[in-house]
Amino acid sequence: MSSNDPGHGNSVASWTTVTIIMVATAFGTWFFWVDQPVLVWASAGLAVAGLVVGFILKQAGYGVGGSKTKSH
Repeated sequence: MSSNDPGHGNSVASWTTVTIIMVATAFGTWFFWVDQPVLVWASAGLAVAGLVVGFILKQAGYGVGGSKTKSH
């Protein structure tokens, strides 16, 4: 593995972010299908919250190459 390898996002921060966004997308799709617009927007908010959680985890050292990861 070269030193320029970004790690492909294999970290706690990236997995948590992606999981939250995938769950939000699945629920948002379901709520759209059953015609619940308020819950569709809540799901969109959850997806944005997933991005915020990922950013916070990265800043806390759980991102790729972070101080609290195995690959540092």
